Amino acid sequence: MKNKDFTARQIEIMEAATLRIDKFGIQELTIKNLSADLHLSEAALYRHFKSKKEILLGLLTYFILEMNERIALIIADKEKQPSELLKNIFTSQLKTFVQNPAIISVIFSEGIFQFNKELSEKVSTMMALMRKNINALILRGQNEGVYGKLLGADTITTIIMGSMRMVVLKWKLSRNKSNLVTDGKIVLNGILKMIEK
Repeated sequence: MKNKDFTARQIEIMEAATLRIDKFGIQELTIKNLSADLHLSEAALYRHFKSKKEILLGLLTYFILEMNERIALIIADKEKQPSELLKNIFTSQLKTFVQNPAIISVIFSEGIFQFNKELSEKVSTMMALMRKNINALILRGQNEGVYGKLLGADTITTIIMGSMRMVVLKWKLSRNKSNLVTDGKIVLNGILKMIEK
């Protein structure tokens, strides 16, 4: 992980937190456990993050910034058709999950986050970012006559996001034994064929 908004030590702490959540569940993420994982004193960890919530906010912020940069680079290619851009976005996203599967445990913990407004808003921001980009590409495809207009762009976006979420969940529950990128491509290609004119 690299990001100019975080120090190297903060990134190290966030990576350790992500691994702990993936291995033991979010309820086992405590400052005491994390300090032990990193061989740091609790006081040393508190110099970088004031609380468990701040670590989780940092993790989600980091992932949003990284995702935004990745997607912006893909969408910047104006020569490519909407379907190709959608495939590239999801391939990039799924490859990121394969390289760092523990992040899924954090993202899929939003049920716990619902009781914390700041964490819930971060998860909502992440979803809104993906939704905005997918929706824009669907609208572009509809305006260019590539996709039909039987369903609205919002509905198609929901179908795509929900389907991809299901693919990721299936992969997570299989303990990463299925091929996430291949399965995601198959599902997305199927949806795109259904909406093409």
